[in-house]
Amino acid sequence: MPIAPDTYRKIVAAKVYIDDNFQGPLDLDRLSREACLSRYYFHRLFTRIYRLTPHQYLTRKRIEQARLCLAARELTVTEICNQVGFESIGSFSLLFKKEMGAAPTSYRDEAWRREQQTLEQPRSFIPHCFIENCGVDLGAPSTVSQKSNSQ
Repeated sequence: MPIAPDTYRKIVAAKVYIDDNFQGPLDLDRLSREACLSRYYFHRLFTRIYRLTPHQYLTRKRIEQARLCLAARELTVTEICNQVGFESIGSFSLLFKKEMGAAPTSYRDEAWRREQQTLEQPRSFIPHCFIENCGVDLGAPSTVSQKSNSQ
């Protein structure tokens, strides 16, 4: 059964509301009020459209933002936990590990290690086919030679 365009817009508006306000406390009642729909109808339609429940979407949004903050290394894990809207460092760490496969501190360490490796060996992150086809000069760092000039 198709969803009416005005109802679809309400669900999208609620998703945008989540995107803009994920740092604060959000619950199904608030989101359904934002969409001007009953909580059960809102939940059912949101899940149908996005293939995630509103809670799952909110959690993933928070985890994604935390992932970016952890890679930046500017805030402590506790500060990031609070900034992205989690109320407990324990639940944040558990959900982060479940979604990302590593605890927040381990993820931060790995992100730092990858960044250092990128700086030290940038060509190891460039696909070989790109190097071959674009004529990246392997003798000089980050120099691209023109194949047409050398032929």
